[in-house]
Amino acid sequence: MIELAFSKGGGLLPAVVQDAATGRVLMVAYINQEAWEKTLETGEAHYWSRSRNELWHKGGTSGHVQKIREILVDCDNDTVLFRVEQVGGAACHTGYESCFYRRVDARGEATVTGRKVFDPRKVYGS
Repeated sequence: MIELAFSKGGGLLPAVVQDAATGRVLMVAYINQEAWEKTLETGEAHYWSRSRNELWHKGGTSGHVQKIREILVDCDNDTVLFRVEQVGGAACHTGYESCFYRRVDARGEATVTGRKVFDPRKVYGS
């Protein structure tokens, strides 16, 4: 089995998440060894939550799971690309299809360009 270089990132490696059907980047998260093994075991994306300091099954609360369709690893074994089927149409906890839902112009002004799929207050509470 491939050995990822978790030691390079202090135990965490970036995971770029892309919609397998459209190619759109949905999010960037981090994995540790446990998240990596759980992802391989279940076929659904698992990450390490840096803010909660715990293993996180994407969609465990919302139902918007990410089914792994393909995994690519970079040349240094220190970044992964998960190509996923995004169940429920939303990857972002704010309710948007992608976490990258704002476009920034040359003046630094941000404009929402993404599509909101759900109301996070109804899914996660206040």
